[in-house]
Parts: sequence; structure tokens; C-alpha cells
Amino acid sequence: MTKSPETVVIRRITPSLDNARFAIKRPVGGTLQVEADIFKDGHDEVAALLKWRRVGESAWNETPMRPLLNDRWAGEFLVASAGAWEFTIEAWGDVFFSWQHELEKKFAAGLRELQSEILEGAGFIEIAAKQAGKGGDGEALKKFAKEMRAADPEKAHALAHDPNLCALMVIHADRSISTTAEPFHPVWVDRERATFAAWYEFFPRSAEGKPDTGSTFRDCLGRIDDAKAMGFDVIYFPPIHPIGESNRKGRNNSTTCQPGEPGVPYAIGNRRQGVNGGGHKDVAPELGTLEDFDWLVGQIQKRGLEIALDFAINCSPDHPYVHEHPEWFFKRPDGSIKYAENPPKKYEDVYPLNFHNADWRALWDELRDVILFWCGHGVKIFRVDNPHTKPVAFWEWVIAEVKAKYPDTVFLSEAFTKPKMMQELAKAGYTQSYTYFTWRNTKWELSEYLTELNTPPMRDFFRPNFFANTPDILPEFLQQGGRPAFLIRALLAAMTSPVYGIYSGFELCENTPVPGKEEYLDSEKYQFKGRNWNAPGNIKDYITKLNAIRVGNRALRGFDNLRLHTAENDQILCFSKSTPALDNIVFIAATLDPRRNQSAFVHVPLEEFGIGADEDYAMEDLLTGEVFHWRGSRNFVALDPQKRPAHVFRVRRPIGREEGVDLFA
Repeated sequence: MTKSPETVVIRRITPSLDNARFAIKRPVGGTLQVEADIFKDGHDEVAALLKWRRVGESAWNETPMRPLLNDRWAGEFLVASAGAWEFTIEAWGDVFFSWQHELEKKFAAGLRELQSEILEGAGFIEIAAKQAGKGGDGEALKKFAKEMRAADPEKAHALAHDPNLCALMVIHADRSISTTAEPFHPVWVDRERATFAAWYEFFPRSAEGKPDTGSTFRDCLGRIDDAKAMGFDVIYFPPIHPIGESNRKGRNNSTTCQPGEPGVPYAIGNRRQGVNGGGHKDVAPELGTLEDFDWLVGQIQKRGLEIALDFAINCSPDHPYVHEHPEWFFKRPDGSIKYAENPPKKYEDVYPLNFHNADWRALWDELRDVILFWCGHGVKIFRVDNPHTKPVAFWEWVIAEVKAKYPDTVFLSEAFTKPKMMQELAKAGYTQSYTYFTWRNTKWELSEYLTELNTPPMRDFFRPNFFANTPDILPEFLQQGGRPAFLIRALLAAMTSPVYGIYSGFELCENTPVPGKEEYLDSEKYQFKGRNWNAPGNIKDYITKLNAIRVGNRALRGFDNLRLHTAENDQILCFSKSTPALDNIVFIAATLDPRRNQSAFVHVPLEEFGIGADEDYAMEDLLTGEVFHWRGSRNFVALDPQKRPAHVFRVRRPIGREEGVDLFA
């Protein structure tokens, strides 16, 4: 046996991902609540400490854990800065307090022949005095030990419960045969924009909304300023690299590309048109140069925003990799390279990479270097295209490699696939994840899904980014519900999740599909997109209000504080978020019906909000500025999908009366 045996049993530590295989996620300033089963043989009193530190540090921070029921213990700690942390639990049989408990039982039973017990207690105090060393605590413990040795049973009993002695014995407990839980549990702490952000996606080539010609990087400031005015803080670009010419797709995914059509940005790579190699470390010349891109990044940062780039591991037949590393690709029996397919869809303009080819290490290193290249150009947020079609082992490795150099990097997983794969990618290191929110429309669907995302262990590692639409997805709800559907989905995305996004055109309520499909007709993936960014009927003012409400209410920065409440109508979803101190409570009732007016009695959890059953309280609608005075838990709301799709109430609790006027917090 290479180490001493366990003296205390420590089991069922939560939160824990696959027995500490993966890291728990928390925001900067967040609290991690830890529980565990802790017990030992015999009747000894058990003490336990929760310990945490930044990875790489030698000293632990410590806080006592408290017993719950049935040998379950709990503790919590706050993570104050971003990066890699770890925690563990140390527990031991506490000899002093076990002795104190035994002495108490004997004393209560009337026993007074306790000289041996008294000397034993004095010995425990002397051991603590040695551990405390010279100085105040050590001298105080020596004095207690001396008094204990000379004490009669009554005096010894009183000394054993002296609060000063007890406090010193907690601080200087004998932990020489303690048990420390292994392996240590990793925690990854993310910066604020990883945990609270509003994303706005647009194609830079369509920034000006011209139908026949494209825009450049230096033409994007108008779109960026508009997004900032609406309250978005992450500007997300689809791929900006050179686009291949071989098998280039045309308008509406036509296999015939007409002269002047720009091609699909996801068909990456063109040696002939490239200036810096023509691949993933280059920009499309029609957008500008790398210097132009650097200028744009600087302009975005000056505005207090941040840029996100699409990391799409696709190669056109013209990509430099095809010619320099043909072994990196899948081959057909005739030796030709196989293009991508997702039957019945075919992507003749894209070659997928083979992550398990004989030269896989060189491929993996190259893809890591692509991400690091863009990090060097000021990009710290990446939306990753279809990560579920690449090995999880690659993502775990490459994300760790990038974060070792740029720990504040954010990765968003665009994996609309089976739940277990989506979850595994999140465990492997993805900061955020696309979700099924896009297709959850009914009250039952939304309630079930929000509960699933907000239940451990899911909420400890899976951080949802609720995109209301994408260039690939025009959901049926938006197709059929008109402008009210856009109001409803924007509100649900922005209010339920701290991280959400829209793809440009959403604010214009664009909803013309390819017949029978959840795809945009005349998609700008295949063509330039003409738009009037201030077209009548747009919902820009509404989105601006939603984002302002998010910023102005701290309760909306969390996800694990989401609570669902009763609304007596299956077409109305009712939920709330609040801060721990209840100094910010947001209560929302939203219609799910884009066609008809709906009304219901909704139930406010008065006790949870600290409101008495007979107290008046004020409900301030943050969308309209109206203030309603309610009493009791059951109150009436009426919603109109055209004019009032939701109430977003800030709950103002009663704090007293002054000169006959009710005052509310």
C-alpha cells in the first residue's frame, strides 16, 4: 500500500462530472455549492473542510462544511477570477470534539471518576498547542491544557465547553490522519461575456443591404452601430475566408453558379484568390485585407463590443490543404476526394477532413494554429460549425491547447444533434452550446426543456445560447406567426437565457421559406441580400428594450435562478428570476399564441419573494413603464400578441408607508 488507508469515507461529491473527469462551469463571482456523504466507523465526531484553489497554486483556501441529514455535508465557495480552479474535501475524526462528546455523556450520567478522561483531553489540547506554535494561539492553548490537567470534573466539564477553547481547537485541529478526496474536481470559471451576452450575426458582405454587390470590412460600421444601438455586445461573422470556385453554389443552392454570384462562405479556400495562403488563415479579397479586418476588430472593441468568428472546418476543392495534404481527406475507391453529404443534402463545394488519417497529428496541430492565428488578431470568441461531426477527443485537446495560451477564449458549439453528443461536447470544454430552443414552442415543450437545462448535472456544464434563428434555420413558428411570432421568440430567448442571439433579418421579421422547408428562400448564404434595415414593421425598438431590461436587472444574468410558475392557460408561460437577496425580482407572463389574445390568472410565489399574503405589492412593467398594484398570489393578466405579447414585471416589494402613501422597494 503506497499511502495510508482512508480514515473517513467521502462519497457522492456533487457537483461532479463523470467522477471529476470534466470541469464544472461557473461565472466569475459565482458560488459553487458542494455536497458529499461523509462518515466514519465508530462513534467519533467528524469534521470536514471544503478546499479550493487556482490550478497551479500550492496553498488551498478552506472553509468548514456543515452537516445536513444522514451523513450528508455541505459547503460553498466563491470563485473570484476566470480560469482553471479545483476543489476537494478533507475530513477526519475529530479527537477533541469526540472526547468532548464522550465527557458530556458521562458527566450527564452522574459519573465523576473522570481523571483519565481529563488527562486525555489535556493531551489533545497540548497537541493543538504544538501545531499552533509560538504566539497568541499557542500560548492560549498551553494555558488551557495546564488548567485542564489541574481541573476537577466540574471544572473540566466547563473548560471542555469554553467557546474560546472550542474555537481554537477548530482552527488547530489534529488532521494528521485525515482523508482527502481524490481526484480533485476541476472547475472552469468564465469571464462575464461568456456567461451573459447578446449575439448579433450578420454576413459582412451583406452589411449595407445591397442586392447585387457585396460590402467590405470597412463598410460594416453602420451594421455594427445599429447592433450596438439595439443592445447587442457580440458581433458574429460567418466564415470570412476565400471562397472556392470549383463546384461553387449559386442562388438558392443551385449547382450552377452564374457569373458574379459570390458563393457559399462555408466552402473555404482558394489558392488563386488568396493573399495570405488562401486558406483558413486568410480573408476573402472581396471583403478586404487582413489589415482591414484588424481595423474592424479595433473599431468593434472601441465600441465596447466583441467579435466572434465562425470556425468551420470545411475545405473547398481549391483549398491549399487539398493540394498540400491530400492525405488529410477522405478518399473514394477511385482515389478521388469525397465531398460532404448529409443525405439527401449534398455539398459538392465542400471536402470534409479525416481526423483519423495517418498524419492526424499534423492536421490537429494545424487546426489549433488556425484558432491561435485569429486569437492573435484579437478574436477571442469562436462559433464552431458542426463540431459533432468531428472527434470529441480533438475538441477536448484543442480547446485546452488554446485556453492554455488564451484562457479567456469562448467556444460556442453549433451542434444540433443527439442530446448525449451535445452534452459531451459541453463537457469537453465548449463554453456555450446551441440548443433545441428553436423548436420548443408549446408551454409543455418549453417548461420541460427549461427544467431539463436547469437541473443538475446539466446546469453545471451545459450553458445554453438561445439563438432565435440562424442562416440555416427559419423555424415553422416564425414562418407562420408573422410579426407577433418574432416578438414572442425574442422575448423568450432574451429573458430565459443569459446568452442569446439573433441572425440579421430577424429584426425585420423576414420569414419567407423555401416551400416545405425550414430554410430561407433567397438565403444570403448563396447570394447578396438586399435589405432596408429600417423597413416598416421592424421590431428594433422592441429588441432594444429587451436588451436594456437584461442589462438593468441583475436577476436576468443567471440561469439557475429560473423558476416556472402557474398560469391558468396553456397558451401563457409564466416564470421569474431573482437575486439571492431579493433586491431584484423579475416576473414574466408571456403569450405563446401569435394569432389570438390570451388571458389567465397567474400565480405569484409570495413567500419565495418575501411578500406577505395580505400585503400590497407593485408590479412595474419594464416594457411599458406601467405600474400595477397587486395583492395575493393569484392575479389576472391579458395579453395581445400584436401590442402586448408579454408583461415583464419588476416586482417591487412593500417596505412601509409614509404620510399615508405605500412605499415599495
